[in-house]
Amino acid sequence: MSLSLDIPQAAQPKRNISAELRRHVLFVVLAILVCGFTWAQPAFIRPANLLSILQSSSVNTLLGLAVTITLITGGFDLAIGATASTTLIATSYMMVVWQWGTVPTVIAGLLLGAAIGLFNAYLTVRLRIPDLLATLGTMFLLTGIQLIPSAGQSISSGFVLPDGDVAQGAFTQTFLALGRGHIAGIPVPVIIIACIAAGLWLLMQRTRWGRVFYATGGNEEAARLAGAPTVRYRTLAYVLSGTLSALAGIFIAARVGRGDVSGGASLLLDSISATLIGYAVLNARRPNIAGTVVGAVLVGVLLNGLTMLNIPFYTQDFVKGAVLVAALALTFTPSTLHH
Repeated sequence: MSLSLDIPQAAQPKRNISAELRRHVLFVVLAILVCGFTWAQPAFIRPANLLSILQSSSVNTLLGLAVTITLITGGFDLAIGATASTTLIATSYMMVVWQWGTVPTVIAGLLLGAAIGLFNAYLTVRLRIPDLLATLGTMFLLTGIQLIPSAGQSISSGFVLPDGDVAQGAFTQTFLALGRGHIAGIPVPVIIIACIAAGLWLLMQRTRWGRVFYATGGNEEAARLAGAPTVRYRTLAYVLSGTLSALAGIFIAARVGRGDVSGGASLLLDSISATLIGYAVLNARRPNIAGTVVGAVLVGVLLNGLTMLNIPFYTQDFVKGAVLVAALALTFTPSTLHH
């Protein structure tokens, strides 16, 4: 009898240690990466490079937050990268060809993203097309549409229109400051995205509306029977996703100063990686805002460190995939200490 009572008491500390390790494993991995890259290349830890990592991670963070919101409600927006690319081309066209100012261009770009999100919501919520299929179709649709205004060419100052005319507009300095400017030494995109992430975290974790978002994704039918307006929340999730994706496209346009037709080619993989890695943050095992931010920073640290070490670019996707699989395995594999 005494032996059976001693076993749980002895095992409990081990279970606690195991649980804490699983909760913080991603932070341990991030610390190891930072220390390892700093040891191999001391310039990695310089403040200028750390700010560069945050700035380069800003777009992936935004897109990761976009897909996280749809995942929370039980959906999945595969069109985030295409939405960002389409907004990148659209805002560049507005400034260079139509010669719009900064404010109307930004507003129009965000409204375009919201409209794309509303279109996705119509396909998934009203027509009940499965989310993956609907947003995959939207992705291909947008990929084709964005090439039409410029005839497949990148848009910059002196852009030659398909009819032979030369565009007279250019990117304004105010618009470029959205992607290149600094406030107190911190890049403007980092400040804006930090505020957005903090607001979304408060919404999802500290408000009744956030609980309804999660309830909709957990069991939509039960949430509906309990009186939650699930259709409205799923629609709002896609509209928010489209708007955030559009903002990412605006940041890209403001940073590079041109509408590059290939500007969003690799955005989908990195942003989804950040979102899924976020499942492992504090062992959440579900989409969450804080986890996505940490996941985006981890991907940014990884890519920056590999680049500084001159690791061939064609191996980077493999390394990102390995980190993603390891993070998810550590999160979802049941601990043998519980048996």
